Amino acid sequence: MNGVKEALMLYGVTDRHWLKDKSLHDAVEEAIQGGTTFIQLREKDDMALSHDAFLQEAIDIQALCKAYHVPFVIDDDVALAKEINADGVHVGQSDMEAGNVRALLGPTKIIGVSAETVEEAIAAEKCGASYLGVGAIFPTGSKADAKNVSMDTLHAICEAVHIPVIAIGGISKSNVHQLKHSGIVGIAVISAIFAQNDIKQACIELKEETRKMLYD
Repeated sequence: MNGVKEALMLYGVTDRHWLKDKSLHDAVEEAIQGGTTFIQLREKDDMALSHDAFLQEAIDIQALCKAYHVPFVIDDDVALAKEINADGVHVGQSDMEAGNVRALLGPTKIIGVSAETVEEAIAAEKCGASYLGVGAIFPTGSKADAKNVSMDTLHAICEAVHIPVIAIGGISKSNVHQLKHSGIVGIAVISAIFAQNDIKQACIELKEETRKMLYD
């Protein structure tokens, strides 16, 4: 899929845990209206949906993203991504290997891979990854098993690969400036979007701080 790099500036990862009385559809739409440029649908194990419920949720969010021309990928579930013809999938190191994902989904789909080391990053690129998500850069409560990745490692990964790299993990508008000159093309966030009372405004402010970090 063309234009992946440009779409990775503000990458929103969904988490229904933060939504309170708001629907996921409404939360994602507010995020997109606030400037979120990419959406990953993620369902945590402790809030697992049935296959049919997850399928309907995925179809709904996919249609919303399509209406706003925002790329839409599914976390981990390669079979579901293939079933609904999502724009792609994001996999971790313990999930299906990127080369096998590419073989299943085809050459045009977006395949994101999580990486914590230069070696993992290089291997993912060789296997056909479209982009890398590197972290956790800062401490985060969104993923219990996340290991911290140093700024030096983040920079080394960006130097070692030719595909776009985004940072993830504990990033907010107050610390995103610390990522300046790291080599990333954008940031991925969960609570910095979906835990906010005013999701649209939070995205507007976070995107502006991210733009300054990347381009000023």
